[in-house]
Amino acid sequence: MRLFHIKSLLPLLLLMACSGPGKISKTTDATISNLKKHIEYLADDKLEGRRTGTKGEELAMNYIISQFKEIGLQPKGTEDYPQAFEVNDGKMMGDITALAINGNKVEKDKSFFVFSYSANMEVIAEVPLKSEDNSSPWIWDLKTILEENKTNPHFDLKDYIYTSSRKAIDGGAKAVLIYNSSESNDSLSFNPKDKSETLKGVVAYIRKNEALKYFTGDTGMLHIGLRSVLQEKKRVGHNVIGYINNNAATTVILGAHYDHLGYGEDGNSRNTSHEPAIHNGADDNASGTAALIELARMLKTSKANNNNYLFIAFSGEELGLFGSKYFTEHPTVDLTSVDYMINMDMVGRLNDSTKVLTIGGYGTSSSWNAVFNSINPGFEKLKPLVFKFDSSGTGPSDHTSFYRKDIPVLFYFTGLHSDYHKPTDDADKINYNGEAKILQHILSVIQSLDKQPKLVFTKTRETQTSTSARFSVSMGIMPDYTYAGNGVKADGVTDGKPAQKAGIKAGDVIIQIGDYNISSLENYMQALGKFKKGDRAKVKYKRGTEMLETEVEF
Repeated sequence: MRLFHIKSLLPLLLLMACSGPGKISKTTDATISNLKKHIEYLADDKLEGRRTGTKGEELAMNYIISQFKEIGLQPKGTEDYPQAFEVNDGKMMGDITALAINGNKVEKDKSFFVFSYSANMEVIAEVPLKSEDNSSPWIWDLKTILEENKTNPHFDLKDYIYTSSRKAIDGGAKAVLIYNSSESNDSLSFNPKDKSETLKGVVAYIRKNEALKYFTGDTGMLHIGLRSVLQEKKRVGHNVIGYINNNAATTVILGAHYDHLGYGEDGNSRNTSHEPAIHNGADDNASGTAALIELARMLKTSKANNNNYLFIAFSGEELGLFGSKYFTEHPTVDLTSVDYMINMDMVGRLNDSTKVLTIGGYGTSSSWNAVFNSINPGFEKLKPLVFKFDSSGTGPSDHTSFYRKDIPVLFYFTGLHSDYHKPTDDADKINYNGEAKILQHILSVIQSLDKQPKLVFTKTRETQTSTSARFSVSMGIMPDYTYAGNGVKADGVTDGKPAQKAGIKAGDVIIQIGDYNISSLENYMQALGKFKKGDRAKVKYKRGTEMLETEVEF
């Protein structure tokens, strides 16, 4: 599950205890044993955290395929069981990117980098240390600007560098060479996710120890040889899709993501240590994946055969719902035939004292209330489960992608814990008995709907999600994390929030807030951090090919 604002997840506190007579299959020791086997494999160190597009993801994918085959599910991916999709990681410096000063090679990455908005080109020039010739590469020391703005909370160094470099390059400079001779930490590094518009020249940063060898003094000439080669950086993730074909008119989709954080390379770890560590993700979301496999096993022999069943193990969820969004844009079944979708994400930490189970998506169909009321009496022997209902069809997991296609959804979740997105989320902390009870409840929901008419979809309020809580105000948009263009694309807009009040709609691309250019989700969040409640700001955004401007009040 992705990082999110906890307060926004559970706005509706409707508690309901399960009690009364009825017949529900007793949880078997075999189910518990199977759940344990699946989670221990998927959360083993040898899978190295199942990061999307890695060998660990491949091992997990092959394990899920083997289980689907053993159960007897038909393949329903685009290549047998898998469905491949690309993850755009932004840009990378090509191997032949190089810098030489006075014939001396400067080591790429360690001693210099080119900014990701640089052009692909080669610059060879004799440059005076104090050049005022716009056609020559410019050499800039950040010392003065950093000292002038050390107490200015609104100063954005990265935006300053981009704006100033663009001005210099538009004025004729082929390259801008930047260094920092001060003691102030500028925190500059190559940012592959920066989607700023590409300039017509090269902007390079030379680290202090290297720069001071050449850039001191007021006079003299430097021979600069600079080659910038930037390439798209991509990796491939895989959904795993199995199918029970009952030759029915409608299909039920059951899903859980199986990817996790790897070593935390994508910046979504809550690990406080600076040392890389494997994030095994036993609860997040080996638990949901294990439940998906066992649900497939149960439904394969179930008499509930008035629906077809599609089982999807998603990847790319931790990066921003990549896998589920890709599937809903490239479905392997007709989405108009889908009755409903159930998503299981972090279902392994049921508290034995409180028995609280959160169920999201409760408002996406008016039928959910009747369904739960009809099956609750059968759970007396399982001991009471206490449901905390959230009506919203959106949230920090894969059901959101299906809600956006007007499909009723349910989202099962046992809650956050201190091991969330940390290397300590391990298999020995899973409540296997509790997860088996949840699995039995999901099966009962499916069985109760077996002979019912297709559910009617209901639109609900939007729940804002984000990768971080680093900003103090909110625009009220749900970013499209798969968008690879310049700016931040709104995948959804929350009713009553600043963006919606200002007229911004889903599909719009925000490119500027106040004085801050928006090129990526990262600097979008940084820009929001510059504002406080009550502030107003002009927002520039694109709707299709049209450039628009509005004002938001935070």
